[in-house]
Amino acid sequence: MTRARPDWRAVLAEHGGLMLVLAIALIGMQRILTAHWREGSALLGGALLVAAVLRALLPVDRTGLLAIRSKAIDVLFYSAFGLVMVVLAVTITRARLTAP
Repeated sequence: MTRARPDWRAVLAEHGGLMLVLAIALIGMQRILTAHWREGSALLGGALLVAAVLRALLPVDRTGLLAIRSKAIDVLFYSAFGLVMVVLAVTITRARLTAP
């Protein structure tokens, strides 16, 4: 019994956008875990904004798992959550986490 080898070009064509978004999110999580939470949060928000742009521009057969609902709803929610995360990451001032 022979197993068919996956066509990596087809996999990359269909899921490349998601892989890019996940790569940005992983870098953001790494920044958060190394105590650079502001940069990491901005990167996570940026990943959502990239997902919104990719969902808006890519044809349906190339969106892969970025397509959850209709295109308009996906773009609206990805961009809204991404924008909120970036704005919060940029505007929160440095505060003490311990009691005085």
